Amino acid sequence: MSCVTKREEAMASMMPSNLGYSLREAGSHIRRNWSTCLGAVVTIFLSLFVIGVFALGSNLVSNLVGSVEDRVMIQAFISDGADQAAVDAYKAKIEGWSDVESVTYKSKDEALQEYRETMSNRNAEDAVEALDGQNPVPASLVIKTDEPRQVESVANKIIEDPEFAAISDDVENAESSVKYGKETVDRLFSVTNYMRIGAGVLILLLVFVAFVFINNTIRLAISARRREIAIMKLVGASNSFIRGPFVAEGAIEAILGAALAIVTLQVGWSYLQPQLANSLQFLSFELSRGVTIRVYVILLVAGVAIGLFGSAIAMRRYLKV
Repeated sequence: MSCVTKREEAMASMMPSNLGYSLREAGSHIRRNWSTCLGAVVTIFLSLFVIGVFALGSNLVSNLVGSVEDRVMIQAFISDGADQAAVDAYKAKIEGWSDVESVTYKSKDEALQEYRETMSNRNAEDAVEALDGQNPVPASLVIKTDEPRQVESVANKIIEDPEFAAISDDVENAESSVKYGKETVDRLFSVTNYMRIGAGVLILLLVFVAFVFINNTIRLAISARRREIAIMKLVGASNSFIRGPFVAEGAIEAILGAALAIVTLQVGWSYLQPQLANSLQFLSFELSRGVTIRVYVILLVAGVAIGLFGSAIAMRRYLKV
């Protein structure tokens, strides 16, 4: 049997214990060179923390945008002289449309009360008293669509419907009786589209920057041990055997960095969320547990992947000795 074959068999016999050896060597190197390893952990922590902030922020912005979009509704104003049976029939008709989620009838009294509540800081009571018991606010049908972006098409459908024209507040011009803030809605959807695209591009850019920083940090740590790698190569150790401790070390550093980032994000958000909710009560700052867990799992997996691949890529030049 040749010497090469014997050496391969010897190395093969060591493979079952290679994982344990890799972990022991990684732990030993972390203890001996804790300052270098701390730098790698801090780099991973900061990189993943920034990515996590923008990932959670992106989900929060998406929720806020969704809550604003959900408030986009259509108001179809009804004539004071419209027959209530015709109004109820038309309400039932709209409820049957596939792109309509709900239709609510708002009476003249309810509309006036809503005016009082909405305009409470703008002398609404004085304005109402000046009406001398008259209620000029028309009744209306408030339509909510399944998707906010269907608002315009549903509004146009109502405007063109002769059944609505017969009960509308302005029989001669049904379009003037249907309000949904067309210009505001168009501007809102344009802004929210840019926000979503911008958030996605920024997160991808941060992931790339994090990979570059983490890879460079691991590369410097491995460079300091290039002589050790060369000696192991000269005594016949295989590339996988040499790579094991370094990859394990990179994975441990990545797990520690990711764990620190996740804990910091959770503590920070637990403190910040109530502050935001109290300061801006008209907005929702809730993130579901599923969203936060998904972000944290992605950060952990991304950190370990970057640590593993960063170590493997950084070692390639030193394994060619």
